[in-house]
Amino acid sequence: MNKRLFARRLPGHSNRATHDATAVACAVALACALASGSAAAQSVDGLRDAVRQAIVSNPDVGARYNAYRAAGDGIDVARAAFLPRVDLNADIGYGSDRITSRNPASDSYSRSGVGLSLTQLLWDGLGTQRDVERAGHEKLARYFELMETTEQTALEAARAWYDVQRYRRLVALAEDNYVQHRYASNQIGERFRAGVGRGVDLEQANARHALAESNLTTEVANLHDVTARYQRIVGVAPAPGTAAATALGDALPADPAQVLATAVLQSPAVSASIEALRAARSATQLREAGNLPKVEARLRGGFGNNYEGIRDQKRDATAEIVMNWNLYDGGANQARVRQQTNLMSQAADLRDKACRDVRQTAAIAFNDTRRLTEQIALLDRNTLAIVKARDAYRQQFDIGQRSLLDLLNAENEVYTARRAYANAEYDRALAFARTHAGMSQLTTRLGLARAEVGADTAGWAAGDDAPQRCPVLTVDVVGTNIAELDKRVPVAPPLAPASPAAVPPRR
Repeated sequence: MNKRLFARRLPGHSNRATHDATAVACAVALACALASGSAAAQSVDGLRDAVRQAIVSNPDVGARYNAYRAAGDGIDVARAAFLPRVDLNADIGYGSDRITSRNPASDSYSRSGVGLSLTQLLWDGLGTQRDVERAGHEKLARYFELMETTEQTALEAARAWYDVQRYRRLVALAEDNYVQHRYASNQIGERFRAGVGRGVDLEQANARHALAESNLTTEVANLHDVTARYQRIVGVAPAPGTAAATALGDALPADPAQVLATAVLQSPAVSASIEALRAARSATQLREAGNLPKVEARLRGGFGNNYEGIRDQKRDATAEIVMNWNLYDGGANQARVRQQTNLMSQAADLRDKACRDVRQTAAIAFNDTRRLTEQIALLDRNTLAIVKARDAYRQQFDIGQRSLLDLLNAENEVYTARRAYANAEYDRALAFARTHAGMSQLTTRLGLARAEVGADTAGWAAGDDAPQRCPVLTVDVVGTNIAELDKRVPVAPPLAPASPAAVPPRR
């Protein structure tokens, strides 16, 4: 059963954005929704398990989730200004008063008291409301950043999983290459010891054997490095065995323009930058509210001995409405408004940059899927042809029609061709994963489901805050026309027929 990973839907850019930043927090939990088996079910299951484990245990995802929870608490902080503030105060002390300079006598007394005050905000130029809106937008921004980190962690886990499988396969190819060169070296050694081979051939075979062993050592070291990277990202050691380079090629649009449009529309990074812009706008309005008066209702009462420093006063109660309007603060508030306006412009620039980055990433990944698909077909033909040539060279070498150098070169070409084919297969599989991640669909494509984390994004839309300097344009690159290149190939001159052998005259 497949489930949607994200709790948001992006209907488009036509309606104005609406949101409800409710602070409902629950633990991040990811579960794998098992799908029906297929020809490559084991490979997909291994990839799915690696991605699921990475998202559950990766510290980057945990850090983003805690930032999201902290942003939810920030809404409660801002919303508290709408509620009354109650303060309890108590004091005890000693006072000494001098009434006039003509009567130098002083009056000393002890005092103590307990008081309770209640303050209710009545008006602050809508500053508190703007602050609540800002906190709500910041919470949504943290939510989308959590989604983006989750998707990128899934991609990095997929990359690490593919790399482990890739280098396990390359190690196997290097081992086979070592065996073939070892066999050739032993064969030449036996010929040399039997007196039918040359010493220079033995040295050449030993040199190629050493190179094959060096290649094997390099591949083993590379496998160690990608395994360590896998453990850092996923948190556990990779499962044993080598899996096929199963590509997640289905469910991708055929039109690159549709890929780019989906990538920009569903990108959590773009959505987070839009919410950051909205938060900056609300913060600007909050700063502007500082130029308006602030009105509060206050109730205050208390009792004590010589209460509030007034001799013989036992009780006191006050009810009042207080207005405070700052008329001049050295221009600090106007500077804050200008500062926040510039920060809002910066947020708009970062939004457009995020859109362009997403568009470029998706375009390159989708183009790589096409290029590598074509390249794999050509590499397959190349590998088959080289293997046939190597087998023919080996037979000809056994009967003395080919030199040792020809055979060793052919063996090296087989290893190089097989290595290039394996790399292309895993590169294509990774390109499909990158394309799905660019469209924010990788975790969904793998059948991973997340429990709701509290952000209500139903009906969320970019609206008028959609990126302005990020046109969805495909890269139009004219490919090479192979047929035209074939026409440019020079025509080889015909070979002259061999002259018949001179026939001796009859006698």
